[in-house]
Amino acid sequence: MAGDTKTTVVDKDGNAIIVDGKPVSNDQAYEASSVAHDDAQSDVFPPFDQSTYGPQLFWLALSFGVLYLLMSKVALPKIGEILEVRRDRIEGDLAEAERLRQKTDQAISSYEAELAKSKAKAHEIAEDTRTTIKDELAEKRSEVEADLTKKLSIAEARIQKTKSDALLNVDEIATDTVIELVTKLNTKVSAKLASDAVAKILKG
Repeated sequence: MAGDTKTTVVDKDGNAIIVDGKPVSNDQAYEASSVAHDDAQSDVFPPFDQSTYGPQLFWLALSFGVLYLLMSKVALPKIGEILEVRRDRIEGDLAEAERLRQKTDQAISSYEAELAKSKAKAHEIAEDTRTTIKDELAEKRSEVEADLTKKLSIAEARIQKTKSDALLNVDEIATDTVIELVTKLNTKVSAKLASDAVAKILKG
């Protein structure tokens, strides 16, 4: 209330020396100044209280220093170590992937080279086999043709001999037939005359 308000005079050090117009002792002045100071600062937000700037700055600096030490000595080295391990692992994985890729490319190249070599070898074998079979067939054909020619010559010789023999027999048979027919006609004819007549007729 307004009637309860006390007038306080303080010295340059902030100590009350006069309260309600009356001088006071040092203890009373300190108590009065504390009460007056508390009354004067009761409406100020503590972080904005100028009288606490010093302790606030001290604790801020101390907290920042401790946090900085913890981060620089504990947290950051661990984070850096984790990042280094992950980086080494990633680099190792990339190197292994590159090695496997090169190995795969080399295997594919070797496979393609072996496949081309196998195809060329198969083609060569096929050509050799075709040539061999062709030569064998030509040789067999020559042998068969020679054998057929030989057999044909023998058959023609046999046919010619058979034909000659048959012609001789025909002459004899025709001569005998003529003699027999002439005899049946009560006429005699010599064998030579009958043979000459048959030969003349066959020659046409």
